[in-house]
Amino acid sequence: MNEENLTTPVPEEALAPSEITETVSADETAKAAAPSETMADYEEAIAASMKPIHEGDILTGTIIGVSDEELTVDLGIYTDGVIRLSDASDDPSFTFHNFEVGQEVSATVIRRDNAQGRIQLSLKAAAAVLGWERLVQLEKEQSNITVKISEAVKSGVTAYVEGIRGFIPASKLALTYVEDLDAWVGREIEVRVITADPEDKKLVLSAREILREKEEEERRARISNVQVGLVTEGTVESLMPYGAFVNLGNGLSGLVHVSQISQQRIKHPKAVLEEGQKVKVKIIAVKDGKISLSMKALEDVAATEIEEETFELPESEAATTSLGALFKNIRL
Repeated sequence: MNEENLTTPVPEEALAPSEITETVSADETAKAAAPSETMADYEEAIAASMKPIHEGDILTGTIIGVSDEELTVDLGIYTDGVIRLSDASDDPSFTFHNFEVGQEVSATVIRRDNAQGRIQLSLKAAAAVLGWERLVQLEKEQSNITVKISEAVKSGVTAYVEGIRGFIPASKLALTYVEDLDAWVGREIEVRVITADPEDKKLVLSAREILREKEEEERRARISNVQVGLVTEGTVESLMPYGAFVNLGNGLSGLVHVSQISQQRIKHPKAVLEEGQKVKVKIIAVKDGKISLSMKALEDVAATEIEEETFELPESEAATTSLGALFKNIRL
């Protein structure tokens, strides 16, 4: 038998009856093993699509259309939902530009059948429930969120979170009190929720805690580079019974303990110092983010240098000692 005969397919007529039976049985087995689709497989989807819809229900769907004026949402039921811009947010600057096809949204039914036969939905109404839930969680977690300041009002500014209007007091906007609130309108800042009260519809935000933490981190980073033994100049910024705080510049301050101010014993730093006075200090310790300073250490150094440069006359020599005799023991 040649190679051609080995590769030529054998016609079905040439197969033995037993071989034909085996082939048919294998086909039937494969068909039996394949999953078959029945109406039972669609019962859940059919039931969901026919579920009664009531005003006030919160539905979740997938965005299938985005325009400047509305979102079209596939709700997986007999008709689509529509969210108009006026039903999206109370924020006057709100747009649909951040929404895209395929994104999931949750909204509240406000009309079961509008003029186009679609379900009218509201993001604002859903935010009144879902938004407050998230805001309460954000307050609990103290998470940082970014908001855009929308307007300046009496004693602060406003910003929207989850479509809900929040208030940022002027004292919580920066590390220092802000006078010109209008200059902050349109800015994006990081804030935390400090009060989220769904019952009273009260939302208060703050940026100050975040700024304070960042400032402390930067301060600790600068302190880590401070070298013990360094002599520098600073300004006395406050006087306390236990010592004087000296501003070293670059956001750093240190304490000169009352015992490190002078060689002489003093009861209160104000006996020798005053606020605003320029002083030279030596860094004697850096511990737990605090800088310890000394003025006394510089007096000790100065006294040592003076002592090394002086000499005493021998008691046996008279006051009329000649100039040559006076300098004969001095080494130049």
